[in-house]
Amino acid sequence: MKGIKLFVVLMVLSLSVEVSRSQLSINFYAASCPNVYKVVRRESGGPSWRVPLGRRDGLVANQTGANSNLPSPFEPNHSIIAKFAAVGLNTTDVVALSGGHTIGLARCALFASRLFNFSATSSVDPTLDASMAADLVSLCSSSSDGNATAALDRNSTYAFDNHYFKNLLIQKGLLSSDQGLFSSDEGKAATKDLVVTYSNDNQAFFGDFACAMTKMGNISPLTGSAGEIRKNCRVVN
Repeated sequence: MKGIKLFVVLMVLSLSVEVSRSQLSINFYAASCPNVYKVVRRESGGPSWRVPLGRRDGLVANQTGANSNLPSPFEPNHSIIAKFAAVGLNTTDVVALSGGHTIGLARCALFASRLFNFSATSSVDPTLDASMAADLVSLCSSSSDGNATAALDRNSTYAFDNHYFKNLLIQKGLLSSDQGLFSSDEGKAATKDLVVTYSNDNQAFFGDFACAMTKMGNISPLTGSAGEIRKNCRVVN
């Protein structure tokens, strides 16, 4: 219910901002974004960072590009790191931004491969906590369409904190890509140390997450006359 409440509040705020129907006012973002931000911080906590202004909205969507360029929860550690590197983000950014999974839910379809017929020697992923696996098997067995959901950060679903990383240390990462940061052979070589650091130091996680978000926001921005400033964030003008 808390997640639904937050969604409703954000929707109300976004729809209630007073702007002209024909043109956004100069102070639109300055007036509206802080209000939304305050709600998010009050509901979930978490770090803060300055968001560079001036980025414009695109005119087209590219599903094929998104599917090929964005990392999926089924990909191995090295593949995800390579996709981040292709847009100027490093391994620290990979781990810090993965910590965004401290909030939210995932559908069974995204992690069921860890629960059923995982390998020739194990039906369940051995890097998944047995008690958690049993709960998830029960949940997903009752969902024929794969749409039942589980918390990405078990036992800390709606708080933005480093609990996500603490879960990885005890094999309670929900997605294969999450647990792989700590348990896979590639993860042990490239990302495990950062997972341990963040699990012990919430402020280190917050600082690196904020830096990574700023870097991500600067990936190929549309500026000048490219793109547009949308009057309705959900559709092109």
